[in-house]
Formats: sequence, structure tokens, C-alpha cells
Amino acid sequence: MQPRQGIVEIFSTFVQFDVDQFSGWATDAKLRRSMKVCLEQSLTEESDTFWALYWYRVWQTQSSAVALAHISAYLQEVCYWTARKFVLNFPTQSSVADCFQMAIAHINKILKTFNPQYSSHLKAYAQLAFESIIKDALRLHREADICSDWALLHKLSRKRLVQSLQNAGFNAESIESYVLAWECFKELYTGDNTKIRQLSKPDARTWEAISNLYNAERFSRLSSPTATVNQQTIETWVLSAAKAARTFLYPKFVSADAPLKQEEDGNLLDILPVDLQTSLLTEIIEQEEAANMRSQQTQLNQVLYKAIAALNAESQKVLQAYYVQQLTQQEIAAQLEIKQYTVSRRLSSIKKSLLLTLTQWSQNTLHISPKSDVVDAINTSLEEWLKVQYSHTQIQ
Repeated sequence: MQPRQGIVEIFSTFVQFDVDQFSGWATDAKLRRSMKVCLEQSLTEESDTFWALYWYRVWQTQSSAVALAHISAYLQEVCYWTARKFVLNFPTQSSVADCFQMAIAHINKILKTFNPQYSSHLKAYAQLAFESIIKDALRLHREADICSDWALLHKLSRKRLVQSLQNAGFNAESIESYVLAWECFKELYTGDNTKIRQLSKPDARTWEAISNLYNAERFSRLSSPTATVNQQTIETWVLSAAKAARTFLYPKFVSADAPLKQEEDGNLLDILPVDLQTSLLTEIIEQEEAANMRSQQTQLNQVLYKAIAALNAESQKVLQAYYVQQLTQQEIAAQLEIKQYTVSRRLSSIKKSLLLTLTQWSQNTLHISPKSDVVDAINTSLEEWLKVQYSHTQIQ
């Protein structure tokens, strides 16, 4: 992959695939114009990290589709390398392009959990998020691949089924009926063995029992009871529910530069609105706020540098091996001639100590209450910070 050069390119170009190989960068003209306007209005030359935070704040304050597209462009490279790492290092039927689309489709979700108060490194935060998203998606797809429709219906929760049917466009009355049919199916059919994944289609007698139960329950369970249904109708409903669930839970991903329709020119990026209130630039990048953020980041770095320097020699060797050399726990144990469980405990103890230090600093300096969700966010930011600092060998 050829790295992108310049702020305009970084925030306006997207990965293109040829089958499963990176083939180049596709430029979006609207995003290119938008980025050029911002650079012309900026009084100083800023880094890509600065502009990533700028577009994050525009997205946060305006729910701007243009800002979201700029951030998506910015995160293309880190998403690509994360996807490629998974395909090379883990057994999977999915391609690099598949994994890339699985991850990049969740930009909105990543931005909702990102907090620049904890870190200004959106790219490093996104890398951790992409890893988690791809891992979860591959696990779900593996389950889907080995699950029959009948097994999938047994694994579904009621909430997921309702979401799946809503996503498929069913109205409220139909959803009620389908859910009741599904509940009757689950109650009466578990197959003749305990291996749920291998469930095969119920026989005619079972379908008859399911339809009888549905007909008996419909008056008390449905707000608008349907007419009596036969076993063929019940089977059709249950299969439709399975199809809707599979589509909703394991969707196929479409590239952002895919054509809108076969008979039309243009792609999905063309529907993004072009108008953006560029006057927001002066409001969001006020010098006082920027200086305050830099000061807090410097303080945070100093606190963590000091905490790491206070660790004993073996703990520092473990951190160097884990984050700089990127060794596995087993490899670290062999290198340091200690047990693997000792490495695991040592890493856990170090991170717990640093997390406590960082949480106390956030409480005392930023006046952030250490609630569970806050601590989780700080923990994620700490892991991101360690990766960034050690990757740049700023900690020796």
C-alpha cells in the first residue's frame, strides 16, 4: 500500500480493492474541496491528528455526514492494516476486503465511544476498536456458517428476532405473529439430539404440533389474533424469521465507492451533502482550548512516564517485550526465563497499577467521577497510550 501524502489526500481518499488486493486510492471531489477550504481558512499549518479532532468535533456538534466521511477517509489505512493482519494471522474464509468493510462500517459507533479528553490519538483508538469489531464479526460469521436455520432460531433472543423483523420491513402485527410462531417452534422442537448447531428441519408431525400450539395461544398472546393457520404457513413464517435474522445479524458489506445502481453513474459517496458551515472552524479550534488540551496531554504523559519509571526492572522488561518487540506471553516467558503465568500476572498487575494512577489523575485534574463506564474508557485509552508511546520508543 502506498502511503498518502498531505492533509488533503489523507482526508479525502478511500481504499480501492481489485478482488482482494489494494489497488489504489479513490479521491472524492466533494471531500477534497471541503478540506481545501478548511486549509485556506486555517492560519497555521496543523497535523493530521489536529484535523482528525477537528472533524470529530464537527461530527459531534452537527452530526455532519461530511465530517463523518472525512474521518472515514482518515482511518482508511489503519483499518486496512488491521484487516490484513487478521486475514494473515487467523484462519478465516473472509478476505481482506471483507474484514475491511466489516470494520469501516462501524465508524459511527467508534466515534460515539471516543473521548478526546482521555486521548487525542483517534487513529490508535480506532485501531483497537477495529480489532474488536473484526474479531466479533468473524466469530459471528463462523457461527452462522455452521448453523442451520433451525439452529439459528434456537440461538436467537426475542429482542434480536424483533430487531431482525423490523429491519426486514415487517409491520407490528406481522412481527407479533412471527414471534409467537417462533416461540412455539422453540418450545416444541429441539431435535433428537443435544447438538443444537446440527438441528435439521422438523418433520410433519412436529410442524402440526407447532401450528396447533400457535392456534391455541393466538387469542391470549396477540393483540389482533390472526385466523387459524396451518403447518405450511407456520413453516413459512419461521423460515422467513430465520432469513431476516441471518440478514440482520450477518450482513453483507458494500464498499463506499460501489455504484448506486447498475444503470447509474456515481457511487455512495456522491450522496453526501456538500454544504458545510466552515465558519465553525474558528469556533472549534480556538487557541485557548487547543492550548488547554495540549497542557492536559503533557500532564497525562508525565504522570504515566513517572508511574512506569517507578516499576521494577523486570516489569519494565515485560512492557518492553510486550509493546516494543510485540512478543506473545509465551515468548516473553522464554526470553526472561520465567513462567508464562508469571508474565500474565505481571502484565495484569502493571496495567491495574497504571489504570489506578490514571483514574486518580482524571478525578483530581479533570474532575471526572470514576464510574464503571468511565473506568472502562480510561482502560481503553491506557492500552492505546501504551501502544502509541512504545511504538514511538518514547519510553526507554
